[in-house]
Amino acid sequence: MMSKRCKYALKAMVRLARNYNQGFLPTSVIAQDENIPKKFLEQILLELKRAKLVNSKQGKVGGYYLLKSPDEVSLADIYRIFDGPIALTPCVSLNFYEACDDCVDEAVCYLRKELMIVREKTRTSMMEATLTKFITKE
Repeated sequence: MMSKRCKYALKAMVRLARNYNQGFLPTSVIAQDENIPKKFLEQILLELKRAKLVNSKQGKVGGYYLLKSPDEVSLADIYRIFDGPIALTPCVSLNFYEACDDCVDEAVCYLRKELMIVREKTRTSMMEATLTKFITKE
C-alpha cells in the first residue's frame, strides 16, 4: 500500500504538472489546493528537490516547479523515492536486490518465478502512469 507521504508527493507533483511551464507555485497554494498539511508538504518537496524532480525559487514570487516534463515523471519514480522498491520481495527487486534468508536456491524457488512476473507487470504499469496521465484523467 502506498504511504500517505508518497500519496501527498504524488498529489503535489500532479499539481505542479498542471502548472508546468507557467511559473512558480508557492507551497501554500499546493497545500491548500491538495489538502496537504503545509509543514508535511515542505518536507516532501525538499525530498523531491533532492531527487532532482523539482526545484524552487525563493522570494515573494517564488515557489516550486517541475524540472522535467510531466511525460518524463512516473508513479514509479515517486514511489521509489518515498516507499522504496516496487518488488514484493527483495530477491526480485531490480534496484534493491537482496537474497532471501530462507531461500536455499533462487533458481528453483517457486515464489520467486511468479513474483518476478508480478513485479514486472507492476513496474510497467507504474512506469506508464506518468504525471500527464493523472492530469488527463480529471
